[in-house]
Amino acid sequence: MDFSKAWELLKLQQEAMKIKKELENTLIESEINWLVVTFNWEMKAEKVDFETMDLIPWLDDSQKAALEKAIQEAINKWVKKSQEVAASKMQWVMWQMWINLPNWWLPWM
Repeated sequence: MDFSKAWELLKLQQEAMKIKKELENTLIESEINWLVVTFNWEMKAEKVDFETMDLIPWLDDSQKAALEKAIQEAINKWVKKSQEVAASKMQWVMWQMWINLPNWWLPWM
């Protein structure tokens, strides 16, 4: 019995887990002028921060925090919705591919 393919798959799986672990500890900042948004590897906004209050000097600290939280929640809501839309469209494509598979792919047919 040839286990070389299984061994290769196991090695690939271990490598994928290693990369996933590295990504879990990776945060990426996106900065535009005075606004910094920090994202995790799942494209979730972890933090929103106004570095300067020059453009919004009338806000007090609690209003600033509320605005940052609202921006963070809006970003995360958009990301989630966009992923749902993409998944929905991909389901249709995958279903179409499944229907159009050649018979040799479906051994029970």
